[in-house]
Amino acid sequence: MTETIRIMTWNVHGTFNLNPKFDLEGVSSIIHKWSPDVVALQEVDSRGRNDDVFAMLADAVGEHRVAARSIVTEDGDYGQVLISRCPFVGEPEVTDMSYQEREPRRAISARIRFRIGEVTVVATHLGLSMHERYAQARALAGLVQSPRTVVIGDFNDWFWVMSVRRALAARCPVRTRLRTFPSRLPLLRLDRIYATRDGTILKAWTDPEARAYSDHLPVLADVGFPQVHTPGTG
Repeated sequence: MTETIRIMTWNVHGTFNLNPKFDLEGVSSIIHKWSPDVVALQEVDSRGRNDDVFAMLADAVGEHRVAARSIVTEDGDYGQVLISRCPFVGEPEVTDMSYQEREPRRAISARIRFRIGEVTVVATHLGLSMHERYAQARALAGLVQSPRTVVIGDFNDWFWVMSVRRALAARCPVRTRLRTFPSRLPLLRLDRIYATRDGTILKAWTDPEARAYSDHLPVLADVGFPQVHTPGTG
């Protein structure tokens, strides 16, 4: 039996009057249900709140986390977070992916020591315009240095022309193909999990119950890589 890691990505900031008060308990309950080893959450929003949203969401998974706050205000922050049950190897890196004068975008890169060995996880949330996304996707491909890498997030990508898929194809040919947006009637495959060619997606799915909290469905996948025995791994 192939040992896997469970990966989850979810844009949690619902619109269309979904989750207007950013229901942390509801969001956390969806995460708890699937017990991912690592989760990337986009559009985490602490503006107008007195609690630490980034820290509270991390409690749903594990103690190892890194946040990329793309908008920082006196009233709170907005951005994404990568959370892991397993420890980081070295310090995670946050790369500025912003394009011209458009909304700030970031990518988080973390080497994580899982039970199957070290795997690099890159989490991001790409822009809305085609040229912006393509430039960001090419930069994203440059962050894929290890043959045991997964790239996850909300890619806002639905066209083939200048697509993220084409930009990542050479380095991350393995990917999910699930419809996630809008969550009430999913039509577009905006949220994905990519893996380098050494990776295998044994199972991938979404959770329809998550539509109560966001206009995106989460994507979950059990991903396997060839076993590598390193000191400190189980």
